[in-house]
Amino acid sequence: MKYFAKELGYENEEEFWGIVGLLHDLDFEKYPSEHCIKEQEIMRERGIDERIIHATASHGYQITVDIEPTHTMEKVLYAIDELTGLIGAVAIMRPSKSVSDLELKSVKKKYKDKKFAAGCSREVIERGAAMLGWDIDTLITETILAMRETDCVD
Repeated sequence: MKYFAKELGYENEEEFWGIVGLLHDLDFEKYPSEHCIKEQEIMRERGIDERIIHATASHGYQITVDIEPTHTMEKVLYAIDELTGLIGAVAIMRPSKSVSDLELKSVKKKYKDKKFAAGCSREVIERGAAMLGWDIDTLITETILAMRETDCVD
């Protein structure tokens, strides 16, 4: 998320974007059927800023919640949440097990295979790209670059 903050001209909000990225799935493992719902309750109980609550919850738009991503940061999170899982799955299949040498064409090949990383919704990824006004190739390329910053596979 910090990568996208810098790339999209939100350098002064880089830490905020990073915090949202870190917290967005805080309820997923314990409450998968209430994902993006339970996290709001957990955060409010702890006095977390409403901007963070809205931003983290909005990545579940039309999946588990009706909180629409409105800020560019929220749209980025919505678009890349599923995509990072798919890219991570592609990366771990490579000899390097890294995104450092991963290219768009490798991800696109697996993206087209609906059975590969079937839990990663291509529909959500495409809706997210549309929210940002980006094509899929741009979204994938930028997400690979973002993941390279931390050599992150998910």
